[in-house]
Amino acid sequence: MYIPEESEDEFELNIVPMIDVIFAILTFFIISSLFLTRSESLPVNLPKADSAEVQQRTRITVTVEASGAIALNRDSIELDELQSSVRDLMETTTESVIVINADEAVNHGRVIAVMDELRVIEGAALGIATEQEQ
Repeated sequence: MYIPEESEDEFELNIVPMIDVIFAILTFFIISSLFLTRSESLPVNLPKADSAEVQQRTRITVTVEASGAIALNRDSIELDELQSSVRDLMETTTESVIVINADEAVNHGRVIAVMDELRVIEGAALGIATEQEQ
């Protein structure tokens, strides 16, 4: 009598769904990390105070393009109007941070002229934006 051998199916591990899940998780972490805020200081437990007030600091951005054109918070502006426009933006607060975004190809003298206009404004702290070298 002939007994046929039972053929065992080869075991296959289909990893395509596992790869899809891994990519979905990776995408979630990449997207969520874009919304993390950067902490500029060490974590400390701050003391409590009854008379504490929130200090409002306006962040104002001045952009100097490679062509020498100036923009205040993305609106084009002339150099002689810059000081009065920044003062108008600062009416509600006593302190502001003014960040200067200057293209690396712009003439150095143009950036200095913008800084001179902004330096005379009381309560304005100047900063120059840079990119971190990788």
